[in-house]
Amino acid sequence: MTESYTDTPPRWALITGAAKRIGAAIATKLHQEGWNVFIHCHHSVDEAQRLADVLCQKRAGSAQVICADLVQADSTTHIRHQIVRSGASLALLVNNASRFDKDPANPTLAHAQTLMGVNCLQPYLLAFALAPLLASAQGSVINLCDIHGQRPLRQHGLYSISKAALAMATLSLAQELAPAVRVNGIAPGAILWPETAGAKPNKVLAEIPLARAGAPSDIANLVSYLANADYISGQIIAVDGGRSATGYLGAG
Repeated sequence: MTESYTDTPPRWALITGAAKRIGAAIATKLHQEGWNVFIHCHHSVDEAQRLADVLCQKRAGSAQVICADLVQADSTTHIRHQIVRSGASLALLVNNASRFDKDPANPTLAHAQTLMGVNCLQPYLLAFALAPLLASAQGSVINLCDIHGQRPLRQHGLYSISKAALAMATLSLAQELAPAVRVNGIAPGAILWPETAGAKPNKVLAEIPLARAGAPSDIANLVSYLANADYISGQIIAVDGGRSATGYLGAG
């Protein structure tokens, strides 16, 4: 069934890493609420196109795929060019793309640069690159941080460092891009996460006051709220079932 809306120009959102998992849930939720979406991907081109096709069946022309490797220095320029060329009114950037790599036995500078680039530096640079477009639409940026940016996860030190840096980038951007653009962060806990699989799910769940793992929809719902919360900026909200409130996030 095709959805219909008023003649008001649609708001567009760019969600990085949106081909599957949490990113796809965010794209789908925003689309359900009338947003048009740019679905960014790198390797998962087929999944991204399938999602775009499903969304466009519901509302013609409402989803586009943008492919870019966030490890590459020119990726932000490429993404901005694609959006400008489309003529879309960009009102939301969701920096969701992330790498969750276990530390190698002997960490190298190359490994650190890759994690920092994808998880922190490129989201920061992309926010600045798209800030003029977002400002024109009185838009906002939402960064997907992590509760382990607050307390490190064992054997994932560089990942934890990169997410801590993204949290600081979120606070910095909230000052640098104000008043034209709002910037907030979401720090997910155990949501589609490796630590809830395998031999230790009961141990992890025992640390969560709500006694359950989260779902992608928990993140998508908060993204939707923050995208429309005109007086909220500079906040990083944990979505972890109360885990961080206990003061124990687990070191792995």
